[in-house]
Amino acid sequence: MQRRLFLSSVAAATAAAQPAARPNILWITCEDMSPSLGCFGDRVAHTPRLDALAAESLRYTCCWSNAPVCAPARTTIISGMYPPSLGAEHMRSQTRMGAGQKMFPQLLREAGYYTSNNSKEDYNINQTGVVWDESSNKAHWRKRQPGQPFFAVFNFTITHESQIRTRPHQLRLDPAEVRIPAYHPDTPEVRHDWAQHYDNVNTMDGLAGKVLDQLKADGLAGDTIVFFYSDHGSGMPRSKRWPYNSGLRVPLIVHFPEKWRALATAEYKPGAATDRPVSFVDLAPTVLSLAGLPKPAYHQGFAFLGKAAEPRQPYVYGFRGRMDERYDLVRSVTDGRYVYLRQYMPHRIYAQHIAYMFETPTTQVWQKLFREGKLNAAQQQFWKTKPAEELYDLQADRDEVNNLAGDARMAPILRKMRAAQQNLATRIRDIGFLPENEIHERAGSGAPYDAGRQLTSLPRIHAMAGETNPAKLAAGLADPDSAVRYWAAIRHLINQQAGPLLPLLKDPAPAVRIVAAETVGRYGAPADLAAALAVLVDLADMEKHGVFVALQALNALDYLGAKAAPVKAPLEALPRQKKGAPQKLREYVPRLLETVLEDLP
Repeated sequence: MQRRLFLSSVAAATAAAQPAARPNILWITCEDMSPSLGCFGDRVAHTPRLDALAAESLRYTCCWSNAPVCAPARTTIISGMYPPSLGAEHMRSQTRMGAGQKMFPQLLREAGYYTSNNSKEDYNINQTGVVWDESSNKAHWRKRQPGQPFFAVFNFTITHESQIRTRPHQLRLDPAEVRIPAYHPDTPEVRHDWAQHYDNVNTMDGLAGKVLDQLKADGLAGDTIVFFYSDHGSGMPRSKRWPYNSGLRVPLIVHFPEKWRALATAEYKPGAATDRPVSFVDLAPTVLSLAGLPKPAYHQGFAFLGKAAEPRQPYVYGFRGRMDERYDLVRSVTDGRYVYLRQYMPHRIYAQHIAYMFETPTTQVWQKLFREGKLNAAQQQFWKTKPAEELYDLQADRDEVNNLAGDARMAPILRKMRAAQQNLATRIRDIGFLPENEIHERAGSGAPYDAGRQLTSLPRIHAMAGETNPAKLAAGLADPDSAVRYWAAIRHLINQQAGPLLPLLKDPAPAVRIVAAETVGRYGAPADLAAALAVLVDLADMEKHGVFVALQALNALDYLGAKAAPVKAPLEALPRQKKGAPQKLREYVPRLLETVLEDLP
């Protein structure tokens, strides 16, 4: 009797120690694809497998990737945080999360999940601890322990930007069938690129179908919640890298088997669609909610499924920082109908020369036609400087070419969305407004996120980035915080006011000296050009000043154009590599230096 009681108590204790039954979660993802699927209303797309999945699932028609390029987008997903709060918005920025923060698959592993990633990572933050049980092109849920719940990712690269321009390619889709956006010129090259993209989408659809077939063959379809999405919008120029709807909107399909239907929200109906705004920052808390795990306090998104699903949010947000070798700072907001963009560096043209983007035939022919004066107003804009604010009505203007920011009738909507963008910057403590070198320098051996929590000057930095009052701008040049001086200097550069920046050629902060030197070089007296060039050549040496300062200086030199000709020889002598620089950053300085030198007489 006592033995039976003992065994019974052991069994009860063992059962209590076992994790509660949890759903398997499968992510099927692809790259560089807007909602180019038949189930999302695209009449050109041939995607029978994903259309069939959608017929049994819920489609999200307002899903944004937050970032319009891979590494920042994936950083958002894996962290559950906005990269601008981590100092990780810039491509391949190689920083770290804050103290006590973990990538969300680690939390799943700790709860007993088998986590597999097949296979791309490409985060802007370094991993700490074990994130994946396996992350490789061999990773699969089939390697888990018997009965162990899994979180598995399968990512397909066939739709990536690089595959649009792979030649030779025998088109399966007739280029005459594709729709050309209003901002692209209608040429054979552009039509070929779009048609090849759709061919790749069709191939990807078949690959996704094979994963679903494996799930069914393993008898797991009834136990697995399935997500399908792309990592950001189309790889075509002015989609990828740009936080418009065209660069951020992705297809999101979520399927619940009957067993786990209770974890869906009331809007879930097989074959239905929802306009609920969701974005990548919401994915981590959503998966944790589905797994029955608590949302960490540092997560900045909102769970939209599971027992801990949170209320519908009115907006989703986008951002743009440094894209490869080119600096910019843009923030965007949508409510599903209107799209708002705040351009904090409107003095830079949209189509800054990013070498990787210029490998695409569409980019090349587009620039050629612009230089020949053969584009209409909508097609020309990409090659010009930017307005400070943009506002688009997607119902009337799906391609976002008719800027309504100056329309008095739209003023209430403009104010509302401007406030939403500013409120998010405050809530997440957006440190993307620091010069990139200072993001790292202020953090020291710690994390930029933690340094940002302590940065009392951040409200002043945010305010100065959008300041227009001349007196406040003048005062900003003497602010004790270098990032405030940096933005005050940029505002003077935008206004083409060189005189007040002459003293800043000797500022202790490299980023401030760079902006001052560019302004003096472009708009100052000829007698001051030599001093400005000397500052920029010195700071373009990455062995002395690091990769980020060198990139900033070379960007400024490029905008000086022929005025930089006197320093061509010193530029040719600059080092092309820096010992110890992160591998992912090593190509940017030599690539930009080559562009600068090519343009000099």
